[in-house]
Amino acid sequence: MEFELRQDDSQGAYVHEQDGKVIAEITWALLGDVMVVDHTFVDDSLRGQGIAKQLLNQAASFARKNNYKIEPVCSYVVSAFERSNAYDDIKVSKV
Repeated sequence: MEFELRQDDSQGAYVHEQDGKVIAEITWALLGDVMVVDHTFVDDSLRGQGIAKQLLNQAASFARKNNYKIEPVCSYVVSAFERSNAYDDIKVSKV
């Protein structure tokens, strides 16, 4: 599945549309060098296909490429960060 990157100076998203309707997306606010990931959505028609993980991996690749860290706010990303150490290099360090 292909995801379109949409961004401006303060926010970004990876989005997949079908027939003009967003059916999958992950969004973030950009605060300095931190992506505050605040929303992940996958339409019911796509559930169970690993689409949310694909979206998170796209966002993680974007963070790595741009030397950003990710602060998870979205419950899916919080859970994914807790379950896997694959994102340790981009997690915001807690002091």
